[in-house]
Amino acid sequence: MNDAMQSHPADWTRGEAGIALQRCTSCRHAWYFRREFCPACGAGLPGAMPAAGGGTVQAITRVHRAPDDAFRAEVPYALVLVELDEGVRVMAQGSPDLLIGDAVRVSFRQIAGRLLPYFSRA
Repeated sequence: MNDAMQSHPADWTRGEAGIALQRCTSCRHAWYFRREFCPACGAGLPGAMPAAGGGTVQAITRVHRAPDDAFRAEVPYALVLVELDEGVRVMAQGSPDLLIGDAVRVSFRQIAGRLLPYFSRA
């Protein structure tokens, strides 16, 4: 693993309250989910950066069927697709009153025994 990948901002996938993004040092493309190379240009050694936490709702769905037993107590819940201010799209649970186009901020909640991102109106 390269040095840029080893020093990392807080990320919910590691049980930390944050969303870690990567940015290519060559073409400046940003993305979510760690990888060793840029998915746009193939350059190695991407840099890591924290997401600022703001974004805009692009799509919403209401989940009525739990994906597993841990989420059974959570249904129904809103699942939102958010374009972060950095231009990267992420999916997470969100406030049930959100509408497409709403400006949102991320927080982190214990949901089904896990620390997960949760979007609410900004």
